[in-house]
Amino acid sequence: MSGAASTLTPMSVEAWAALDEDEPGELVDGHLAEEEVPTWAHELVVSWLIRVLGAWTIPRGGFVLGSESKLGISARRGRKPDVLVFFSARALPARSTSLTRSPPDIVVEVVTPTPRDQRRDRVEKKADYATLGVGQYWIIDPEARTFEVLGRTDGGRFVELLAVSTGVHPVPGCDRRVVDRAGPLACRVKATW
Repeated sequence: MSGAASTLTPMSVEAWAALDEDEPGELVDGHLAEEEVPTWAHELVVSWLIRVLGAWTIPRGGFVLGSESKLGISARRGRKPDVLVFFSARALPARSTSLTRSPPDIVVEVVTPTPRDQRRDRVEKKADYATLGVGQYWIIDPEARTFEVLGRTDGGRFVELLAVSTGVHPVPGCDRRVVDRAGPLACRVKATW
């Protein structure tokens, strides 16, 4: 990481958002934290998800963003999910900004195989996304070949809505928003790998 990452002075989420786009890292307690190094499997799943989710979301007026999108969780905490989805009924962030505090409808993390990264995706980021008010948190593990959908309750916690490793499944919460003949969003688990 560059000099911006090595500073001992805590950084605000606004300062993090203003960093050069090539500066890696997420903001954790005011300091840049190293991001995981994605594998080919990770990147294939992310690119597949962006394509599939975009084909379902964009005709409905929403949009899908990739891993350099910055979410402001708190004054000294920010995350860069692998995929973010905003449905059309939501207030969308300004296109000129590099940071949003608007909770996405869906945030996706594709788990990498290291224990540190698994803990970050399954524990730390789960709490951060619940705090922000994200509607659904999807956790996809290419190595274990699992697809999990967590939904945020009115109490601000995530609960499991779907956990599968095979088959074709409608995604909970992505069916009632459909007003056209394209149908609900479904996950074809085998296609993910």
